[in-house]
Amino acid sequence: MRNAALVLGIIAGVFGMIVGFFGYGYTVAVQAWGDATSQVDNVQLVRLVSVGSPLLAIAGGAMARARALWGGILMLISAAGMYAGFGFTFYTVFPIAFAGLGGLLAIAAGKPDEEKAHF
Repeated sequence: MRNAALVLGIIAGVFGMIVGFFGYGYTVAVQAWGDATSQVDNVQLVRLVSVGSPLLAIAGGAMARARALWGGILMLISAAGMYAGFGFTFYTVFPIAFAGLGGLLAIAAGKPDEEKAHF
């Protein structure tokens, strides 16, 4: 389960980076040339989530083998951040689902994989 959490966290981070590039870029483009479109409600939240959530997903996935509890918590925070910043849309369904499932698998992988459990 730790290996599955590792893979899901890294994939969620990569997909989240793609969504984050467009989210951050959109806020910057509207700020520069905002006549044609409207700005999002909370620019700072979108920018923070665009950078922070993929980072947390990749870090949580990388930590899932050694420290499953911490890695799982980071991936769940990443999924919650992506949901808060971007909502649940066609483009965010896979990063949110992969980070959430990876977080749950990492937290559930307490004892079966290693003799050193995190709880």
